[in-house]
Amino acid sequence: MTESPAPSTQPTPDSPGAGIAARADRLASARIDRPLRLITWNVNSLRRRLDQVLRLLEEQTPDLLCLQETKVIDALFPAAALADAGYPHQAVHGMPGYNGVAVVSRWPLEGIRTQAVRGRADARLVLAWVPAFEVDVHCLYVPAGGDVPDPDTNPRFADKLAFLDDLAEWYAGWFGRIDRIILCGDLNVAPLERDVWDHRRLSRVVTHTPVEIAHLARLRSSLLWADAVRDLADPDTPVFTWWSYRTADWRHANKGRRLDHVWVTPPLSPAIAGFEVLSETRDWRPPSDHAPLRVTLDLTRAGVAPERSGKTALSPR
Repeated sequence: MTESPAPSTQPTPDSPGAGIAARADRLASARIDRPLRLITWNVNSLRRRLDQVLRLLEEQTPDLLCLQETKVIDALFPAAALADAGYPHQAVHGMPGYNGVAVVSRWPLEGIRTQAVRGRADARLVLAWVPAFEVDVHCLYVPAGGDVPDPDTNPRFADKLAFLDDLAEWYAGWFGRIDRIILCGDLNVAPLERDVWDHRRLSRVVTHTPVEIAHLARLRSSLLWADAVRDLADPDTPVFTWWSYRTADWRHANKGRRLDHVWVTPPLSPAIAGFEVLSETRDWRPPSDHAPLRVTLDLTRAGVAPERSGKTALSPR
């Protein structure tokens, strides 16, 4: 299990017996007195859609915005523009032309770190501790997997499955179910029948095949993650966050998939309070093929965060 460094302003309890009560008192006194609002969005090129991101921040005013496919190196990340919009705290992990993830925040971020899944520095996972809410936020972009859902003939599909397995092993080995973690991003898998527009047809299409769903389930079981959207949505109601560029009238056709997710660990599960797919952004020009997903967490209903050890995110207890 791993934990990020403790905030420098956080006092240490005088005795082990006082720890739980002291942390509860500190959390109550430091708590921001409203729910946490988080948005995750595969923006498909941040610099190309910076105006849209700024518009989203102005209209939605989230506490945290998690971005995927930023497609920009860290040196060219539009940090100043985002800071001017009220989001000066940023955790950035980019590369030229591909992938890239970022967390931008109204509130200070600590313990910012990146993780190279499968030993590759391809900018798919960035993590940060948010002291104001006592949560760890993990922004993730899972490989798409190519077009052919056969690991024997398609190396990209095989890599996607291995990526999910390695990530599941990493979470199970370095974190614990008592940690307060939010995992969000483009997971590139629509796991349930009502997460796609045609279950039977798409069960043979990458993102909804049984093998991908099984590997994603393995990741979800690593920390008993709760799916924030499906914990609230009617099980018979379709929920989509992605619509292909190839469909001209995307809204009328509504041939969507739910590829974007927000998961939380068990202590945060009671805090899940609401979600909305901000599908109007799909009409902004030029559009991303993904719509932002907004999730609200009422942390007054969450479990108290465990005492943080001060060890780095990649070192076990």
